[in-house]
Amino acid sequence: MSRGLTKAFTVGLSRGGLELAQTLRTPREAFSLLSTPLMFVVLSLAIEKDIAGSDVPMSHLLMAGGITTMLVQTGLMTLPQVLATEREDGTLLRLKTVPGGITSYLVGKTVVVLVTALGGALLTLLAGAVFAGTDLPRDAAHWLTLIWVLLLGLVAVVPLGAAIGALLPNPREALGFTMIPIFFLMGCSGLFFPVTTLPDGARAVVEVFPVKWIAQGVRSALLPDSALAAETGQSWQHAEILMIVGAWAVVGFLLAPRLLRRMTRRESGSRLKKAEA
Repeated sequence: MSRGLTKAFTVGLSRGGLELAQTLRTPREAFSLLSTPLMFVVLSLAIEKDIAGSDVPMSHLLMAGGITTMLVQTGLMTLPQVLATEREDGTLLRLKTVPGGITSYLVGKTVVVLVTALGGALLTLLAGAVFAGTDLPRDAAHWLTLIWVLLLGLVAVVPLGAAIGALLPNPREALGFTMIPIFFLMGCSGLFFPVTTLPDGARAVVEVFPVKWIAQGVRSALLPDSALAAETGQSWQHAEILMIVGAWAVVGFLLAPRLLRRMTRRESGSRLKKAEA
């Protein structure tokens, strides 16, 4: 690794740490991070019925969905808005003039996303166990499953979120264009109710996207095999999870760097002034 790249990486780690510290010190931002785990705990406490065809409480499926929500929310909703905002306010333009500035920016954002998404997922997992009585992974094998599913899920959704943020022109459109389709996709991917309750056509659509498979992988780590009654094919389908989520990760890593480079090349002082006018 060259000296310049090493310095950019070090600066990026420091930048990410400072941004995380600032976020946690800001009451509104801190509440935003806590609101999703809190919402799923409350919903889990309010649901008493079991998953159809099993003796597993629906609250357990819902908390597993909350863990997936943290990843999807961070990678596909928050990240595009942040990128669009910092492009519009001139942050990326200023970094473009600094040697290694864009590299350090991306490293810092990676740190923030990793800690936010994985920390939120862990907080949701622990809050569910403490307050809603949901299960932790039963043994080392199930913990390992949870870890590789979450990491693979992040590798898939973060580059896609970066690509979306590079394409959308401003934070208002980033919010509008991402919120409705992402919530619709989450709602139809088995995060809040069994995916087998969907019509075959809708199920075929959501199975193309990674969210359904990430959620299924999380459930496989947390729920007993008796919950398979509500899964497609009555199987956890780990091979399919690895293949489909991995394919989306490859697509994201092919698209995101090209779109981010194009985005930074298009930034200029005159463009920023025009946007502010």
